[in-house]
Amino acid sequence: MPDSSTQDKIVMIATDGACKGNPGFGGWGALLRYQGHEKAISGSENPTTNNRMELQAVIEALSCLKKPCRIELSTDSKYVMDGLTRWIHGWQKNGWLTAAKKPVKNADLWKQLLALTSQHDIAWKWVKGHAGHPDNERADQLASDAAIALMQQEKA
Repeated sequence: MPDSSTQDKIVMIATDGACKGNPGFGGWGALLRYQGHEKAISGSENPTTNNRMELQAVIEALSCLKKPCRIELSTDSKYVMDGLTRWIHGWQKNGWLTAAKKPVKNADLWKQLLALTSQHDIAWKWVKGHAGHPDNERADQLASDAAIALMQQEKA
């Protein structure tokens, strides 16, 4: 186990996306922690999809960082995690086409995410959603609240 001085030099990030209808009103949320400081961020879009919001949460969290960092990033999205750790290099090599020769969905966000992740040393951690993981629950609440707020705003 790393000692606390090493642990303090790691930015801890938890991200989540939500969508009320899919497509529909979407929200993203992220929680960033570094050396005792905490920052919660969120945003929303309409119309969008859950997968786009999952990607946007990571993009927005990484965009908050001012310099290259060591990061432990937790997500409940296998789509985001597998996309970045398993699929993205094949998509790039194939000209942003899937193995089935179809255009990669959300390629615009994947390209942004690829550029951002290349600046950092990221340890990816998958967590089961809605299973009591405190940071994931907070990121989920931020995302859901953002989607609901946009829904209410647009209905007013």
